[in-house]
Amino acid sequence: MPPSAEQDPRPGNPPGDAHRPTVLELRNVSCAYGAGRPAIADISFSAREGDIVCLLGPSGCGKTTTLRAIAGFEPVTAGEIRLEGRLVSAPGHRIPTEQRRIGMVFQEYALFPHLRVRDNVAFGLQHLSADERTKQVGIMLDMVGLPELAMRYPHELSGGQQQRVALARALVQKPAVLLLDEPFSNLDPDMAGKMREDLHDLLRRTKTTAVLVTHDHDEAFAMADLIAVLNNGRLEQLDTPEAMYHTPSTPFVADFVGQADFIPGTIENGAVRTEIGAFPNQAGYRSGAQVVVMIRPDDIHIVPVEKSFAHIVARQFRGSENLYTISLPSGRVVHSSEPSTTVYPVGTPVQLQVNATHTVLFEQHLGT
Repeated sequence: MPPSAEQDPRPGNPPGDAHRPTVLELRNVSCAYGAGRPAIADISFSAREGDIVCLLGPSGCGKTTTLRAIAGFEPVTAGEIRLEGRLVSAPGHRIPTEQRRIGMVFQEYALFPHLRVRDNVAFGLQHLSADERTKQVGIMLDMVGLPELAMRYPHELSGGQQQRVALARALVQKPAVLLLDEPFSNLDPDMAGKMREDLHDLLRRTKTTAVLVTHDHDEAFAMADLIAVLNNGRLEQLDTPEAMYHTPSTPFVADFVGQADFIPGTIENGAVRTEIGAFPNQAGYRSGAQVVVMIRPDDIHIVPVEKSFAHIVARQFRGSENLYTISLPSGRVVHSSEPSTTVYPVGTPVQLQVNATHTVLFEQHLGT
């Protein structure tokens, strides 16, 4: 079961961390379009001041619907959403978006093409005096590293610069929560990586609570304090990036957040017996139970030998590593991550040395 909104799965938080105020709470939230199946069902999680929460999952899983519900664009059919302790969404109750202190950055940055950078950033500050607007815009442009571009128009900026302007426009209003919907999807990989680092630093410096939608687990790992993995409109797991990778709660999560192989096994004499060796029965399954063991490529090291029933059938060079595909006697395959300088030809017989940091077991009918 996923943790409730009141629970916090993060271990080892720094002293005083638990005393940060809760800014956002979703309690058993459901949304539906028309009379069909709910787009999201029974979603619960919370975020404290300064938290970065990533909604992670494939297309159509409910990530953007959840974000739109937080923003107030979608009504909820069950449950409730609270911002800074105030009820903003419940069945029959919806506080307008403009009254929620929400900042938003979408895939399309939606900058006003006829306004200069400084005026785009200042757009939501009409309630301030001219001098105060100028001051706040200057501070924010300094923070995003664009003070010299204040007089340019959006079409004169690169994609990364446009994104920084969109972030500045959202953050200058000091939102309670910043919502980001796939904000790096329009950037090339190198720029996206740089922008992730810069955004993470900016959110930390401003102590901004943020909810980020992404389908990229690397992006979620790089950004998040907590990751909520959604599948078919339901929350499969809410956890830290480290726990999500090493101890996934379902086979879907295991496979979605990184390369995973599932090896069938049987519980015998208190251990899991598989064709690649024995593993601890840490889940306490009964003797004779049929299970699957989740194995990650970094759990397996391969050593060439003269004769072996296991052999290399493919190698993918990934820059910092080689990912080998190994065929087992049963016909199943596993994967091994080796250093980039460790190169073995396809067809090489190999011995497997398995050193799993955590033994993750699932009932066999769930995994294979």
